[in-house]
Amino acid sequence: MNRRQLLQSALALPLTFLGLPGCSRDEPLDIGLHPWPGYEPLLLARDFGWLGETVRLSEGHNAGDSIAGLKSGALSAACLTLDEVLGLRVGGMPLTVVLVMNESVGADVVLARSGIQTPADIKGKRVAVEQGAVGTVVLQKLLAAGGLEAADIERVNAAPSDQLPLWQSGQIDVAISYPPFSKPLMRAGAQPIFDNRQFPQTILDVLAVRTDHMHKHDEPLRTLIRGHFRALDHLRTSREDGLRRIAARRNLSYEETEASFRGLNLPGLSANSSLLAASGGLEAIARNLNALMTSSGLLAAPDSLVDLATADFLPDEKN
Repeated sequence: MNRRQLLQSALALPLTFLGLPGCSRDEPLDIGLHPWPGYEPLLLARDFGWLGETVRLSEGHNAGDSIAGLKSGALSAACLTLDEVLGLRVGGMPLTVVLVMNESVGADVVLARSGIQTPADIKGKRVAVEQGAVGTVVLQKLLAAGGLEAADIERVNAAPSDQLPLWQSGQIDVAISYPPFSKPLMRAGAQPIFDNRQFPQTILDVLAVRTDHMHKHDEPLRTLIRGHFRALDHLRTSREDGLRRIAARRNLSYEETEASFRGLNLPGLSANSSLLAASGGLEAIARNLNALMTSSGLLAAPDSLVDLATADFLPDEKN
């Protein structure tokens, strides 16, 4: 089991360039996402009818489903972690971040069996971690905190959505997880021993759009992002109602759902404007991730960061 994921999104505009026939305005925007608290505002916006008909959310089990959709052309955008975006960009997929959905400040968690209390205690243990950048980043930080090397553990590749059966059958001792999947593990007796509060400003969830598709989805993107901020406002002003809706969808208790948001910072419009600005906060975090992922072999080469982010689709802060 591993980290990152929950859901929502949208976008569209005219297209007549490179000598190609013009596409119709407001072409529907297909967005991939998976279970993760930071993506829930998009699902709330859809439930309230705030995304309109030109934004379509495609719900998968994990980030791999969204990545596969981007690669196949079935999706034009996806909710991903920033490190996943960097990996895809270096692999040749043009992606631009148009919205920062959340910063994880403790939601990415390492859970372990009784008797395993510190990062050093995982030596010789079977550790479930999702294949991909986020899980690997958390694992690297965990190993470093315990003074261990990768060879000191037995890595079990398992997405968060697949870890509970492995835990129940005794096939893993430690799981790198995140809500909502961490909650059933904790009900089964798993205890937290480490989380990403130990390495802040590293794990961001973003909405990334294929750069070569952006301008045919101008209005759907704007609609999507307005819906996201409207849902954030609902969570702030009618928190109980919003959390109960999410709890019902995820088959969690109200208390578990509320707890899943405690490890997240959900930036509003003003914070997004600052993060997405040229040479803004997102770029600074991406530079640090670039160095970390390149040195650890997660990236074959650093990303250029050209066209990494744009604030062009954010609504006017005065409105």
